[in-house]
Amino acid sequence: MSQLATDYKAINLSQGFPNFPVDERLKNLVAQLSNKEIHQYLPMAGFPPLLEKIATLTQNSYGRKVNPRTDILITAGATEGIFAGIQALVEPNEEVIILDPSYDCYETPILLCNAIPKRINLNTDFSPNWELIGATMNSKTKMIIINNPHNPTGKTWSENDFVQLEKLLELYPKVLVLSDEVYEYITFENKHISIHHREKLKNRSVSVSSFGKSFHITGWKIGYLIAPEHLMIEIKKVHQFLVFSVNSIAQYAINDYMDLIQVSELGNFYQQKRDLFRNLMQNSKFELLPCEGSYFQIASYAAISDETDLDFTKRLVTEFGVATIPLSPFYADGKQTQCIRFCFAKEDNTLIEATNRLLKL
Repeated sequence: MSQLATDYKAINLSQGFPNFPVDERLKNLVAQLSNKEIHQYLPMAGFPPLLEKIATLTQNSYGRKVNPRTDILITAGATEGIFAGIQALVEPNEEVIILDPSYDCYETPILLCNAIPKRINLNTDFSPNWELIGATMNSKTKMIIINNPHNPTGKTWSENDFVQLEKLLELYPKVLVLSDEVYEYITFENKHISIHHREKLKNRSVSVSSFGKSFHITGWKIGYLIAPEHLMIEIKKVHQFLVFSVNSIAQYAINDYMDLIQVSELGNFYQQKRDLFRNLMQNSKFELLPCEGSYFQIASYAAISDETDLDFTKRLVTEFGVATIPLSPFYADGKQTQCIRFCFAKEDNTLIEATNRLLKL
C-alpha cells in the first residue's frame, strides 16, 4: 500500500508509523552522544542504566518489581523480541495459539520451530472468543500470544478477559503467555491492563514493549522484553546469536531521554489525534468502530461498497488518493469484514487533507 501511495501521490494512512517530527530533545541527545566514545558493543542484555530505568518504569506503571539484571532484555525492536521469545520457548510439534486478526510476524517464528500455529478468529467486536480458545487448547499447546492494545483493531482487553485467560491456564499449567504490549502507553478512556498486573500470570509470561512505538522512533528498531529469570535465560540464548547486543547510541540516548519525559502523557497526545480524526470523519459514509488504544482506527465501508477490502483499498488510493490497510491479510482464512485500518499517528494537516478526500466517497 505504501508503494501504491507513492505511485499515485496518495496520502499514506496505511503503515503504522508517525509522520511528525521526533522530539527535539531526543535528537539533540543523539547529536551530543555521537561525539562520545560509546560506539562499541554494550552488554548482551542491554545498557545497565537503561535496564534499571525500565525496572523503575515497570514499577511505577504497573506496581511490578522486576530484577534489571535477570528479567529484562533490550531487543532490536519488538519483532526481534517476539522472534527470540518464540524460538527459545517453543519446541517442534507444539502448538501456539494466535488470535486473528493478528500481526504478521507471529506465525513465521512458530513455523521455523517446526511448531504448529493455531489461528483463532476474534469475535465480531474483536474481543477474545473464550469458548473457541478453550476448545482449541490441549496438551500440545505451549503458548498463547495476546496483543493488547490490539493491532490492527485498537481493541483493549478487559478485566474479564484476563480472568477468563487465568481460568483457562489453570487447566493447562505448562502453557506460556507471550503478551505483545507495544502500544501499552497509548490507551484512552480505559486504563491499560497489563500482564504485569496479573499475579497468576507473571511467572509464566513474556511481555513485549517498544521504545519505537512509545517515543515515535520506529526506525530505531529498539524494544525490550520482561520475563521471569527461568524464561529469560532461554530467550537470551537465542538473542545472543541473532544480534548479540543492540545499537549503543540508541540505548544511551533513550536512557538519558527517560529522565526528560513522562510516558504516561502519551495517551493524551494520541487521544487528541484520534478525536480529531473521528470528528473529521463524522459526516463520511464510513462507520468508525471503537478505538480504545494504539494509533489505529478501524472503519467499516459496508455502506459504501460491497467490494473486497483489497479491491476497495486499492480504489481508495487510485481514485481518492488515500492509502489505508485492508483487514483480510491479518486473518489466516482471509476473512472479509468490510473493514479497513487507518493510522492516525500523523500531523493534523495530513489528517485534515485525508478526510477531505474521504468525505467525497
